[in-house]
Amino acid sequence: MKTKDKIMKNMAAMGSMAFGTVLVLGTLLLINDSENLMDQAKGYESTSIKIEKQKPKAKQEIQKAKPKPKPQRSRPAPPTPLLGLNSSLGGLDLGLPDFSMDGLNGLDGDILGDGSGVIMTDDTVDQSPKAVWQAPMMYPPRARAKGIEGYVVFSLLIGITGEIEQVKIVESYPEGVFDDVAMQGINEWRFEPAQYQGKSVKSWAKQRIRFDLS
Repeated sequence: MKTKDKIMKNMAAMGSMAFGTVLVLGTLLLINDSENLMDQAKGYESTSIKIEKQKPKAKQEIQKAKPKPKPQRSRPAPPTPLLGLNSSLGGLDLGLPDFSMDGLNGLDGDILGDGSGVIMTDDTVDQSPKAVWQAPMMYPPRARAKGIEGYVVFSLLIGITGEIEQVKIVESYPEGVFDDVAMQGINEWRFEPAQYQGKSVKSWAKQRIRFDLS
């Protein structure tokens, strides 16, 4: 019995030693594994890659040059309407080139008449005749097609009622180009008669009519 008890004690002691050895070895293995894991973690931390979201570059605004305002063309003022002129009259060709009419000038010659001083000139009257009705004139088609410009100068005898009693061409350029058109138009004009000492009088006057394509 004593021998068996001794053997059992020895076996228990050996089992305890073996268990202790296994426990120690297991503990050492766990410590080594934890150290390896820590070293690996440190390695991962030292080799980590940072990915940052790149901010977009601010777009440079290109300022477009503002277009220069177009110069506004000043429209010519409308002509002053003549006294007694009906703007709704037919036959007025507004699409034709303009022709300008110079002011009335006195006749350079001597006073015409029977010597009684009834017929006067622009130089001797107190107030010159004034056109109150001007008939429209057609620009000659051939002259317009060829770009011809010119003028016609008339000598007019204007009566006390404002009607033209006599008319004659004293100068024209180019000669014969605008004569017929100007003569036809001037005969339809009406004037306010000249005034002398508060009375209407007959008078001679010159009238120039220009034909321009501009």
